[in-house]
Amino acid sequence: MTHPSDLPAWAALLVAFFLVVGSGLTLTGAIGLLRLKSFYERMHAPTLGTTWGAGSILIASITCFSVLGSRPVLHEILITVFVLVTTPVTLMLLARAALYRDRAETNGNVPGFETVDSLGDEEGQP
Repeated sequence: MTHPSDLPAWAALLVAFFLVVGSGLTLTGAIGLLRLKSFYERMHAPTLGTTWGAGSILIASITCFSVLGSRPVLHEILITVFVLVTTPVTLMLLARAALYRDRAETNGNVPGFETVDSLGDEEGQP
């Protein structure tokens, strides 16, 4: 089997399901990027959409090519791991850089440097 028309019905339905879910999540992330107002709100939607959307599309690809090739396709698992690891790390670094910049420029509505103890109460508060 080497042609997509040779894909069994169960595998085609599974691949179609993961492709629709992945593209829907990615579309939701793109819409969230357009609709949300502040930079900090905009970071979350595309990150989640990219991570879960790309993960679903990669699962569909793994399933399709594993069934067509009659052997497990494992190199796409490496791509999935890289996407799932690097996207949240990139979000965190981008958020910290923006927060540092906003604090340095003293922009409004930026969280301060106050510390929080283990109970969740701010220090200095009764």
